[in-house]
Amino acid sequence: MPSLPELQRDFAAALIASDEQALQEYVIGARSLDVGAALAVYRNNAFSNYRKALRDDYPAVLALVGEKFFDGACDAYTRAQPSRSGDLNDFGVVFGSFLQQWPPAQQLPYLSDVARLEWAIHLAFNAADAPPLALEALAQVPHETVPQLRFDLHPSAVLLHSPYPVFKIWQMSTTGSDERLDLAAGEDRLLVIRRNSTVEIERLAPSELAALQALTDGCDLAEAHARGVATEANFDLGPCLQRHVLAQTIVSFHLPQHATRAP
Repeated sequence: MPSLPELQRDFAAALIASDEQALQEYVIGARSLDVGAALAVYRNNAFSNYRKALRDDYPAVLALVGEKFFDGACDAYTRAQPSRSGDLNDFGVVFGSFLQQWPPAQQLPYLSDVARLEWAIHLAFNAADAPPLALEALAQVPHETVPQLRFDLHPSAVLLHSPYPVFKIWQMSTTGSDERLDLAAGEDRLLVIRRNSTVEIERLAPSELAALQALTDGCDLAEAHARGVATEANFDLGPCLQRHVLAQTIVSFHLPQHATRAP
């Protein structure tokens, strides 16, 4: 007799991968159903729940491809990326990456980035809140250590860069617009963030994205400035920081323990 964890593993395999062999002697179908028919009932319910979860998180992708294509993508994703969380809100975490390599989606090269934008919206909506940056504490930081400061973005902030105009595609898909769109219209650099209980999407300049991404990566202020200047030579870090502190994109700061201080 297999252990409970082994039975649970085999049951999951039977549902997701349709591998019923290991459960043949442990499943009794109701009303004389055979093992396959009995498991099909559970499988249909499970896949239906996964489809619904992805529909809730990816309405623009659904609008772009239609129900049949979307459900096929959901089922393929469920088999390729079985859920590892008891929370269905986490299930779609890598759907964008899946669409990028899923053969039927290759005819729509922008689709994976639209999915990534929708997941960023999902994350921003559900993220924790945070108080604004303490300006008084920032003003007390010794001038010589300012370049070594690390700044933290709001927990809801997500940065996204796509070679396609995904913001416009998302807007058109979610509003039902029949406007024609030129995919070569330009790339998008976006900040997705929740402000005042509303998720907002903002376009960023290339240098602005580079600097904010550096801060997200844990780099200090000097490195964030260097990355911004490397992207656009006329980048000015001061106004960028001021804007994002006042808008509460940036909510905290700290000095690393090894930071050098003047004697």
